[in-house]
Amino acid sequence: MIRFAAASALALLTLAACDRSQPAAPAPSPESTTQAPAPVAQPAAENALTAEGLGQARIGMTLAELTAAWGADANPGLVGGADPQACDEFHPAKAPQGVNVMVQNGVLTRITLMRDAAVKTDRGIAVGDQAAAVKQAYGATLIAQPHKYEAAPAEDLFAWTKGGSSRYVTDATARGVRYEVGSDGKVKMIHAGDPSIQLVEGCA
Repeated sequence: MIRFAAASALALLTLAACDRSQPAAPAPSPESTTQAPAPVAQPAAENALTAEGLGQARIGMTLAELTAAWGADANPGLVGGADPQACDEFHPAKAPQGVNVMVQNGVLTRITLMRDAAVKTDRGIAVGDQAAAVKQAYGATLIAQPHKYEAAPAEDLFAWTKGGSSRYVTDATARGVRYEVGSDGKVKMIHAGDPSIQLVEGCA
């Protein structure tokens, strides 16, 4: 009986030694508490016109701020309005080609893409595109109005992002984009900004 007990004890010691010879399983590593960095919001592309502006030129900035961003009037000899102190339209020296601005009482109120502009809106629409492309891009939110001087299919297509309506908008905080469509059914100018986008004869 004693020999049996001794043999049993020896067997247990042998098993214990074998267990110690095996490498211990690594303890599960605690889950990292470091959060992945939040994605950084990308600024609007420099060549994307929105209701709020284009690149560094933002609707509502002062003339001094606009000049710091895009430079002074590239053609100061041209008259952009009957009363330039109250309203003036011009092409800033550092602005993209085919881009004009409207400044009213010392504040940037409108940015216009002309026929030689390479800039597009944030919906991918450029001067020269078909009106159908504008309507497809905006859907039911678009407001169509007859063109003041040209017969259909000429029209004005308004995409208000803030404070707009189908009537004449006077709220200075309103923002939108107006696509001016010619009689050929193509976009001939694009205006973005505050209610001044409704003006059909420059400053008038």
